[in-house]
Amino acid sequence: MSYANHFAKHLRLVVLRLLDEAGGFKLNSSVLTDAANAHGLAASRDQMRGELAWLAEQGLIVTDEPAPGLVVATLTERGADIATGRAQNPGVQRPAPKA
Repeated sequence: MSYANHFAKHLRLVVLRLLDEAGGFKLNSSVLTDAANAHGLAASRDQMRGELAWLAEQGLIVTDEPAPGLVVATLTERGADIATGRAQNPGVQRPAPKA
């Protein structure tokens, strides 16, 4: 697996986990980018929008674009199951078990 694919799988998991922890299961792309960077995943805003589009295609989130360049992501039930390890998707890193 290439580094880019490995990175994308981890970034997608972080996005799903952040949405799972967020009030209302909803965050915008700007906040998600900043939070991913705080978790040690250096993602650009453009890269984040691309990953949000991929997650939406998979049915793991629903997106809305209230303003140009700003995407609001809402976690779906399936996305929550993947974020917590109850389900799997080959394009998302599986979370490690909690100690």
